[in-house]
Amino acid sequence: MNQAFAPLSLKITATEAVAAALAAGVAVSFELPIWAMFLGWNAYFTRGAGLKSGAVNLGCVLIGLGIGMSAHALLSSLSNHPSLAATMASVFAVTWVVLSLRFFPKFNNVPAFFLGLVSFFASRLEPGWSALFVLGGATLLGTAAGWLTSAVQARYFSGDSETASGAETPPLPSKQAA
Repeated sequence: MNQAFAPLSLKITATEAVAAALAAGVAVSFELPIWAMFLGWNAYFTRGAGLKSGAVNLGCVLIGLGIGMSAHALLSSLSNHPSLAATMASVFAVTWVVLSLRFFPKFNNVPAFFLGLVSFFASRLEPGWSALFVLGGATLLGTAAGWLTSAVQARYFSGDSETASGAETPPLPSKQAA
């Protein structure tokens, strides 16, 4: 039985809290939104932990940011005050594009695409390089914090040094009867 307040669980939780506090401090120092940093942290864990999966997840968030900015720019170019029908049509088109991306190999993480969309639309920033750098930087910071916590946990709390170096953890082979 796993006890919530076992010493190992408390050490893991403390490590994660320290990483979150440090990432928040860096975000504030660079004037990045802390909430967007946490979206990057969440994105890191959407499909396995490890350097390779984390990089793919980050890429999917950045693609989602780009899709959101493109949709906003296109809709804004059509009208300053889009109608209900135009808004619904744009949401339909964006959702269609994002959900269609799930059929691509590797970069097919739908939750991470939507985290990118949410990040852009929640920010209320104008589409452009500035928005990409602010939100992409915060997402990168969150992804790095997520990787750091999983690497520290793997290295010091589970004894698995391969995961800490960024390698994906392969499934354990099942025992076969002789």
